Amino acid sequence: MENKEPRKPRIKPIIEAADHLSLGISIVVAIAMGIGIGYLIRSLTDIGWTFFIGVFIGIAAAILNVYKAYSKQYKEYEELAKQPRYAMQKKNQIDNDDDDEDYGEKSY
Repeated sequence: MENKEPRKPRIKPIIEAADHLSLGISIVVAIAMGIGIGYLIRSLTDIGWTFFIGVFIGIAAAILNVYKAYSKQYKEYEELAKQPRYAMQKKNQIDNDDDDEDYGEKSY
């Protein structure tokens, strides 16, 4: 009478959705932190161009965040492509290549 199937966690989809939404926020936060680091370096050294070191650090961090998110999504795509139902569709497309004949002339 007891159902022994493991229950799926309810919070996992919420966390995954928040992870996807947080990419834009993480870009803004990375650049803002870089600007803060640049301002701190400039105030400590009194050299104006050191501000841009922090800005470049923030931009590099934002680009790294985008690359990591892209890599994660690409791995998920590869796993999805390995599923049998999608492999069947690919196989059917290969089998249907014979249907692409030229129908211009009738050859009976």
